[in-house]
Amino acid sequence: MHKLMTVLASAAIVGSVALASEPIQLSLTPEIAIFDRNTRIEGLALSIWGENPQSALALGIVNGSAGQSAGVSWSWVLNYADSYEGVQWAFVNYAKSDFLGWQGGFVNYTDGSLKGFQSGVVNYAGRLTGLQLGLINYAESAKTGVQIGLVNLIPSNPWFNGLPDELAPAMIFVNWRL
Repeated sequence: MHKLMTVLASAAIVGSVALASEPIQLSLTPEIAIFDRNTRIEGLALSIWGENPQSALALGIVNGSAGQSAGVSWSWVLNYADSYEGVQWAFVNYAKSDFLGWQGGFVNYTDGSLKGFQSGVVNYAGRLTGLQLGLINYAESAKTGVQIGLVNLIPSNPWFNGLPDELAPAMIFVNWRL
C-alpha cells in the first residue's frame, strides 16, 4: 500500500508540473504579474500588458500570446501572438506565424497563413485562405481567398489568365483566387 501511495503521489507531482496552467492572470507588465510569462493561462487574463501562452479570454491594453494560443483576445491598442486560433480585436492585431479565426481592427497582420477573416482598414496575410474586408487588402499568395475593398493585391495571381478561378495581381473593389 505504501508503494502504491508513493507512485500515486509521484504521478500527481509530475502531472501538475507538466500541466502548469493557471485559471487567471492579472498583470501590469509581463514581468509584474501574478504568474510569469511562461505559465499557460486557461481562463481569464486581465492586463495592462500581458504575455502568456493561453487558452483564455484576454482583456487589456496590450495582449501578448506566446506559443500556440487560442481564445478571444480583446485590447485597446495591440494584440500579438506567435500562433493563434480564435478572435483578435484591437487597433492593431499581429500574428507572427499562423492565425485561424477572425482579426478585427484598424490594422490586421498575419505573417504566415491566415485561415479565416480579416476586417479592418489595412489587412495583410502571407497566405490567405478566407476573406479580407478592408480599404487595403494584401495577400502574398492565396490558396482560396476573396478580397473586398478599395485596393486588393494578390501578387501571385497572373493578369486575367486564370479566370474564373483567379482574377489579377491587383484590383479595385474585389479580387480572388479560388
